[in-house]
Amino acid sequence: MTTLFSPLTLRGTTFANRAWLAPMCQYSATDGVPSDWHLVHLGARASGGFGLLLTEATAVVPEGRISPQDTGIWNEEQVVAWRRVTDFVHARGTRIGIQLAHAGRKASTYRPFSSPQGSVPVADGGWETVGPSPSSFPGYAAPQALTDAEIEDVPRQFAAAAKRAVDAGFDVVEVHAAHGYLLHQFLSPLSNQRDDEYGGSLENRMRLLVDVTDAVRAAWPDERPLLVRVSATDWVEGGLTVEDVAVVAKELAGHGVDLVDVSTGGNAHADIPVGPGYQVPAARTIRATAGLPVAAVGLLDDPRLAEATLADGSADAVLVGRAALRDPHWALRAAHELGVATSGLPVAEPTADVDGLPTVTGWQPQYERGTWR
Repeated sequence: MTTLFSPLTLRGTTFANRAWLAPMCQYSATDGVPSDWHLVHLGARASGGFGLLLTEATAVVPEGRISPQDTGIWNEEQVVAWRRVTDFVHARGTRIGIQLAHAGRKASTYRPFSSPQGSVPVADGGWETVGPSPSSFPGYAAPQALTDAEIEDVPRQFAAAAKRAVDAGFDVVEVHAAHGYLLHQFLSPLSNQRDDEYGGSLENRMRLLVDVTDAVRAAWPDERPLLVRVSATDWVEGGLTVEDVAVVAKELAGHGVDLVDVSTGGNAHADIPVGPGYQVPAARTIRATAGLPVAAVGLLDDPRLAEATLADGSADAVLVGRAALRDPHWALRAAHELGVATSGLPVAEPTADVDGLPTVTGWQPQYERGTWR
């Protein structure tokens, strides 16, 4: 048994293993409604052995989308469409979580494979963006600074989305406070120049994230985990540091957060020293400081590196992104490469618990004649 393929329990939810699919934008929705693309994308990875799938950044309000093609969960049509996805994933015995997001000043942008790039004008289907301050992300349109009343409405928007996520059948909810989106914009002094209770000190800058966390926790079933994704550093002078975010994570531990998903960057153009495991030290620091489980992400493509990251106590789960796009069965392959003949990979036919959600009891693959069966 490896650490990577040992179970992990958060609150009342057990994940069959610690190889998780990272949230990745698909830019393939219409009016925020997930489509067959999302069913196939997530369904394939559910069959690939991952212990948890996280959806792309899913907007809590229409103006919170990164692009016009992003998914959302602000209406019932979206709930019904998501339920089709979660039902299929559960039938494969896998847990699935939704990442709740508001893009703030980085909203209303063209999807990456489109031309042109940058902000989508209102006349072309875009919308005016908002942020903590009127400063823009480089290359994007300037946002409108949120008023105090508008800021106070943000936790309600996230809570309403969390309630819909219950109806949509999700096992986990993750609040997106990373990669330069709205909650990260409030956290970072690079984008937050407010002089009121939401700006200035780190305590003030984390206020909105704490309020959102409290609102989501109150709306989310007590037995289901709440995750928060953070960017542990802005990678530039004068921005967020790992030490800052460790303080934030420690505060979140007292507000019902069960795991911190540690990424970095996204709020400024920066020279980032990218390489295998390059964000693991930040995860290790936050885990030691906050006393919370953490997930590590960032070029953990090699199963041996993923296993080592868990085995040495740097993280409690690993998130795999681009490697899982190339290989939907990354987790099955990782088990084979690590010599795991019997592991807690998801079952093919789960049983249902009282909530109608699957009880993951562990699939036991057997290696025979060169193939998994």
